[in-house]
Amino acid sequence: MLKRSHTFLAVAVSTVTLAACTTNPYTGEQQASKAATYGLGAAAVCGLVGAIDSKKHARNAALGCGIVGAGVGAYMDAQEAKLRTQLEGTGVRVVREGDNIRLVMPGNITFETDSYNLRGSFYPVLNSVGEVLAKYADTTMRVTGHTDSTGSRQYNQTLSERRAQSVADYLATRQVSRNRMLVQGVGFDQPIADNGSAEGRAANRRVELYILPNSL
Repeated sequence: MLKRSHTFLAVAVSTVTLAACTTNPYTGEQQASKAATYGLGAAAVCGLVGAIDSKKHARNAALGCGIVGAGVGAYMDAQEAKLRTQLEGTGVRVVREGDNIRLVMPGNITFETDSYNLRGSFYPVLNSVGEVLAKYADTTMRVTGHTDSTGSRQYNQTLSERRAQSVADYLATRQVSRNRMLVQGVGFDQPIADNGSAEGRAANRRVELYILPNSL
């Protein structure tokens, strides 16, 4: 019976390995999907359950766990590729972090100086973001506003909150449910560059949209 369980584990891992291969949408080359690490880990761990308990429900749980592990990564892979295509050349950076996606929206293209009103030229960009987010609805989002260190802490805290809210409000008009969004401002407490230079301050003025997959 133990030998049979080991055979199942090998099949489950091989199945997930094949599913984890994907084609890079930019180079056309075959590569390991972001899902590979998580999918293979899930299959291996759950496969051990099948090796210990040979009952049918344990084997089904092992296979199901591998599929779920691969599914989350593959879902976010597809969403990432769509966002990169839609946002190419807009100035918005798409950053992949494990199974999460972070969109960095620089302040110089999103807002007028010292304002939380969206630039009219940024609406088409948010339209593209909203289109993808509405399609890939099995995610939640954290919309975070950031400022540079010029001015008082309270002023920057309020400005960062209002800028994040402006982005969230607009996305809501593009059929992105408010229930999926957590909106917050952190003022100048999370800089990504040196506030001692004009370039650094410009980089710190931004809104970040962090996209996280729901549990499948």
